[in-house]
Amino acid sequence: MDGIKDKIALVTGANGGLGRNVTQALLDAGAQVIGTSRKIEQSEFHGSAFMALSAEISTAAGAKDMFDIVLTRFAKVDIVVHTVGGFAGGPSVADTDDATFQRMLDLNLNSTFHLLRAVLPSMRETGGGRIVAIGSRAALEPGAGVGAYSASKAAMVSLMRTIALENKDRGITANVILPGIMDTPANRQAMPNADVSKWVQPANVASLILWLVGDAGRDVNGAAIPVYGTDI
Repeated sequence: MDGIKDKIALVTGANGGLGRNVTQALLDAGAQVIGTSRKIEQSEFHGSAFMALSAEISTAAGAKDMFDIVLTRFAKVDIVVHTVGGFAGGPSVADTDDATFQRMLDLNLNSTFHLLRAVLPSMRETGGGRIVAIGSRAALEPGAGVGAYSASKAAMVSLMRTIALENKDRGITANVILPGIMDTPANRQAMPNADVSKWVQPANVASLILWLVGDAGRDVNGAAIPVYGTDI
């Protein structure tokens, strides 16, 4: 993939249902990949081009500490793919407790803010970069029973679009992918009777991410890209 070979890529949630596909796709394209997660082992991916880094990025201190390690090792980051997120659903807004609402904000919005606030000064200094975050269809099409999740994802889309506007002068792009239900082990376990043939394949989302962070994606900035599978 043009524009990816030998780039330094940071993937959050690197061993998750989507993150694993993204990490491997970037490695296959020739990038040096730092894969972060709360718990991740070096042995989860093969080759010297991968570095595992356990981190908690839902706090400002955790995100800063993680990125300080990255800068010490690599001096810069060219690509950031933020796949960290979480889901909670069921109760109406009136019945949603404070802890659930805060957890959705921490996982889906605050992690994005803390991560990119740590990363952007370095990207601006080096004069370029590609940022892709994973949102959700629910950010644009909220439904009953998912108020905390939808609100946190919608706020994240707004944050990413703002980042795109604020940093376009330095050759930095920031885009959000909005998948429908993805075919991950966790979703299969949670919805064992669902028609998985309609779900989005993580490998296809990974391919789109590769396109966005490569040379061909340079003209796409501030986009919220729907990837809904056949369930539309």
